[in-house]
Amino acid sequence: MSLDTMTQLNEILSKRIMLLDGAMGTMIQRHKLEEEDFRSGHFENHPHPLKGNNDLLSITRPEIIEGIHSAYFEVGSDFATTNSFNGTTIAQADYQMEAHVRDINFHAAQCARRAADHWTQQTPEQPRFVIGSLGPTNRTASISPDVEDPGKRLVSFDDLRLAYKEACNGLLDGGADLLMIETIFDTLNAKAALFAASEVMDERGKNIPLMVSGTITDASGRTLSGQTVEAFWVSMMHGQLFSIGLNCAMGAKDMLPYIKRLDKVATRSISAHPNAGLPNEFGEYDQTPEEMVAELEPFVAGGHLNILGGCCGTTPDHIAALKQLAEKYSPRKMGVAEKVA
Repeated sequence: MSLDTMTQLNEILSKRIMLLDGAMGTMIQRHKLEEEDFRSGHFENHPHPLKGNNDLLSITRPEIIEGIHSAYFEVGSDFATTNSFNGTTIAQADYQMEAHVRDINFHAAQCARRAADHWTQQTPEQPRFVIGSLGPTNRTASISPDVEDPGKRLVSFDDLRLAYKEACNGLLDGGADLLMIETIFDTLNAKAALFAASEVMDERGKNIPLMVSGTITDASGRTLSGQTVEAFWVSMMHGQLFSIGLNCAMGAKDMLPYIKRLDKVATRSISAHPNAGLPNEFGEYDQTPEEMVAELEPFVAGGHLNILGGCCGTTPDHIAALKQLAEKYSPRKMGVAEKVA
């Protein structure tokens, strides 16, 4: 991303709260896709089942993914988050798809890029941006999977670094403007992603804005690897971040105390994209846009946020409601954070 675009982002954030999109998986589920949708035209002879590997749809059913991005832009999103949450060799190993990671990320970014460019042309007063999504993988570098062997790990820092580096390059080649290391449950995984992104930037000779978004896993107020939000910020702050925030795991009501704590210490823009409440007994999210707005209003009324969006269970209807909410309030002011002891 050019300095001009970075300046553009900061100028927008100085005036208003910016809008992320909502859930990708929730929208994909509406299409009731079958195995052939994940193979069509590309992977017919692949020996492993592929249904459920949503990242492949950017290649096999790009019109669906581009349509989802467009639906979020239509209701006011400033950002499209690429369909690449599991786009690493580590996560794709479950489907024996490691060799296709570069294409997965490239085409995910291309789907978002086409939608963003279309809507920027439609509304030049509101330029649209593409965020390359880097999910946490399905491995943890900090925690042993075996209680009888505390030193055991299923993945190393270098494994993660190399996997993230390949994903970053694919996303940037496909047209991503920013990168977001999201849904972080293990800070060591995130550090590997930050290191990979810094290597990619050095090799490309350009700065790419980095967003980081962690996940508080339960009422303890900590990530799965045991960090408080304050410790999480301190662990990430060296990364020259564009923003830091929280997403997933819980609804807005439960997330608010931790966003307030992050607001007190972070010297970067703060984002939040919570789930649409908590899942019901069928794993579905029932919270309506109106209910979500009611829970999120204290975030923006209190001046705690710069960037707002939705995670699991959210739809364009939710984002449309959040846009109306965001327009009523000013963004968080960037000031001097409190000293972290």
